[in-house]
Amino acid sequence: MTQANNPLHGIKLETIITELVEKYGWEGLGVRINIRCFIDNPSVKSSLTFLRKTPWARDKVEYLYLKANKLPLPPPKDDSRSSYVTNTRPAKANTAADKAATSEQKPTTAESAKPINANIWGTNSN
Repeated sequence: MTQANNPLHGIKLETIITELVEKYGWEGLGVRINIRCFIDNPSVKSSLTFLRKTPWARDKVEYLYLKANKLPLPPPKDDSRSSYVTNTRPAKANTAADKAATSEQKPTTAESAKPINANIWGTNSN
């Protein structure tokens, strides 16, 4: 029994949409879940077509249904779209070559007192 702990087992998507529309109306549903099929010319048929093809939208509708009926909520899912956006660049590795290059670029305390480009234009100090 893989569906023993699933509170949505046996409930059709059409039933979920119909009950949410009865409870909130199309306008209220569009406010709670900003999906075009709930805002622009909404119908049960167009919503079913969209939600069957779009897993992230279906997850939002199912979550709202569970929350509205005070059923146990599923654990949060890892949204692959948001992890792609936040992890676009890998972290810079600190290798021995990187540490050596940065230590060569840092001026010593005597050099840090000199103005920028002092070796080219000379200094005013005697």
